Amino acid sequence: MATIEHRPASGGIGESVLRKEDAKLIVGQGRFVDDLVLPGMLHAAFARSPFGHARITGVDRSAALALPGVAAVLTADELGIAGGVPCASNPTGDTRQPRQPLLAEGIVRYCGEPVVMVIATNRYTARDAADAIVIDYEPLPAVVDGRKALAPDAPLVHGQYPDNLCCTLRHETDGFEEAFAAAPHVVRSANFNQRITPVSMETRGVVADWVRASGEVTLYTSTQVPHFVRTFVAVINETSESKVRVVTPDVGGGFGAKLNTYREEYLACAASKIVGAPVKWIEDRSESHNATIHGRDQHQQYEAAVEADGKIRALRFRAVQNNGAYLQLLTPSISHLTVFMVPGPYAIENISIEVRQAFTNTTPTDAYRGAGRPEATHGLERLVDEIADELGLDPADVRRRNFIEEFPYTTSVGLSYDSGDYGTALDRALELACYDTFEERRAEARGRGRYRGIGLSSYVEVCGLAPSAVTKAIGISAPGWESSTVRMHPFGKVTVITGSSPHGQGHATSWSQIVATELGVPFDDVEVIHGDTAFAPYGLGTYGSRSLAVAGAALYRSVQKVKEKGRAIAAHELECSVDDLEWADGRWSVKGSPERGATIQGLATSAWVAANLPPGLEPGMEATTFHDPPNFTFPFGTHVCEVEIDPETGRVEVVGYVAVDDCGNVINPMIVEGQVHGGVIQSIAQAIFEETVYAEDGQLRTPTLVEYQVPSAADLPRITSDRTVTPSPVNPLGTKGIGEAGTIAACPAVVNAAVDALSVLGIRHLEMPMQPHRVWEAIRNANPTGAAR
Repeated sequence: MATIEHRPASGGIGESVLRKEDAKLIVGQGRFVDDLVLPGMLHAAFARSPFGHARITGVDRSAALALPGVAAVLTADELGIAGGVPCASNPTGDTRQPRQPLLAEGIVRYCGEPVVMVIATNRYTARDAADAIVIDYEPLPAVVDGRKALAPDAPLVHGQYPDNLCCTLRHETDGFEEAFAAAPHVVRSANFNQRITPVSMETRGVVADWVRASGEVTLYTSTQVPHFVRTFVAVINETSESKVRVVTPDVGGGFGAKLNTYREEYLACAASKIVGAPVKWIEDRSESHNATIHGRDQHQQYEAAVEADGKIRALRFRAVQNNGAYLQLLTPSISHLTVFMVPGPYAIENISIEVRQAFTNTTPTDAYRGAGRPEATHGLERLVDEIADELGLDPADVRRRNFIEEFPYTTSVGLSYDSGDYGTALDRALELACYDTFEERRAEARGRGRYRGIGLSSYVEVCGLAPSAVTKAIGISAPGWESSTVRMHPFGKVTVITGSSPHGQGHATSWSQIVATELGVPFDDVEVIHGDTAFAPYGLGTYGSRSLAVAGAALYRSVQKVKEKGRAIAAHELECSVDDLEWADGRWSVKGSPERGATIQGLATSAWVAANLPPGLEPGMEATTFHDPPNFTFPFGTHVCEVEIDPETGRVEVVGYVAVDDCGNVINPMIVEGQVHGGVIQSIAQAIFEETVYAEDGQLRTPTLVEYQVPSAADLPRITSDRTVTPSPVNPLGTKGIGEAGTIAACPAVVNAAVDALSVLGIRHLEMPMQPHRVWEAIRNANPTGAAR
């Protein structure tokens, strides 16, 4: 594992300074939604559907209403809200967007859908009351598999449509069929990127406080997108956006699941208005497994037309995406990100893509760390290994032979990759993994009766999700810019107000480092404020590895505006032209006479005193920027995994992992390494442990952490991480993004390693998760004796 040297430092760009955010969390002084207690606060609980698909034939609330402490028992009729949970994605222009009511109306379409809301004096009474409600259901036929949902005779999830198709994404380059037919070899591959459940340490939670006298509402919520929530609460709850304040306190993880607006946020606001008191709801773990969005659930088929040397001439990709029962904020666009990344880091000029999205009687899917890009990378990197296997080539050579080499590069799906050096990252990963001596380790493991394998994964991802013109073009009805305000106080301290809203990324630290470097003020003199729509300029939030590339760039531009205002004041005070000044070490000084100058802190004081400002210059030292970049950014890298498999148990153990990533220029190496480690661990979890499973009738079979496997620290390897640095020309910091890289790269590296380990038995494919019983069965079917050979 790469070591981080903690040393006295200025806290500027490129230094591994300790995170500002951590001290309060370590000593238990973090402030999460569940820590909030408001005067007169009541608590909410929900009666949720136990069926995947059923008609509601009756609701008896009498027992609940009779319980002491129950303030209200609400159904859709009492709410009287016509709107539903909004979806901001229509990638095809005719995407079917069925209304998702806040409480079920007549029919429930997935297990866990809320039917009745109870408000009581405490959460335990609310839960008891919800359990006392008698709801009569008439079960209806259900469908949980996306492929089966698209069959002509499948039960309909939404009766207003003739079938369960949500939309179809298509793209094909001119001349594809001719190019495909001309290649001498065709390699086929099929994969299932299974459904998984986001398991953040903090589940979702809300506190809503609607003041009847003023019509103002304050909503405290654990979210990644506070301004989106404010906008949609105003729309759905039929009030003015100026009367809605959304506050996001500390957030205990999100992983994309909190890049959404949920029924419970709107319901808490509506209930607070009805009962005239603040209303709090905290999701329990089983609710989280049922009611918070799920991720992935994509079946894939690949056909690659290749030359004898492994060069891919044409690629056909077909997929079915299971969207669940309804569309959340960006559900249809997650598959669009898959489409974007089908070619990966390879110069594949001829491509044909079709992704069909299906409604099923399951929890809606949406963004989960990586969001569409892990699906594309996993399938493509499995395919590359299968090409190497079928043609008798080294997997590293096949990758190198197909890499894009000149940048910028326009891909066959129309993206313009900003910069890259894929071969160098691959070479460095192979070096750190001791790739050339792997066969010695394989032989040693075989002598111990174990199978050992090595797997590669080269990736590129689309990050910095921002260009507003592009988001509109792909059917996202929201912009992509980001905002930042830099405010210098009278004696030189700095406050940054950012539109991004972190949930573990370390924004306060990284933003302070940018300011410390660019303004020359001490790292500890910078305060970062976020997550409160009453103070922050409108921001789009934190998702898609966009914070640094977009919000960081907005911050950088605001800092430059502050510096330039300071320059004008300095020139006035020093009685020289602004062109005669130069910037160094936090001060403007006269060129050739460095003793004649002024610090930025002193200039901030001058701007506050305002007694001697240049004509026409306003007092104060503050600037706001709304930054909309011209393009995405494209981080890349190569990961190498080694596994050992016990043939007696089928257990897959990751015994070595190397990650070489390129996220452009780095603000804080320690934070980058932490992001990589976290992403890799989540991806190892998907590859080996995690799977969300439904019964055919729509019952969730993995509703708790007893049934849903998540790894512990004992299940995970040490990770060797390194970086190459290829700055992005898209933003002034040259940064790209790193928060999802590990999650995107690791799954195929782990699976490729396991398949390589068992290739001696003739095994050519394993589906995720590679849980012991599945691997054990594969070994027994291939080699009934179970002995390593």
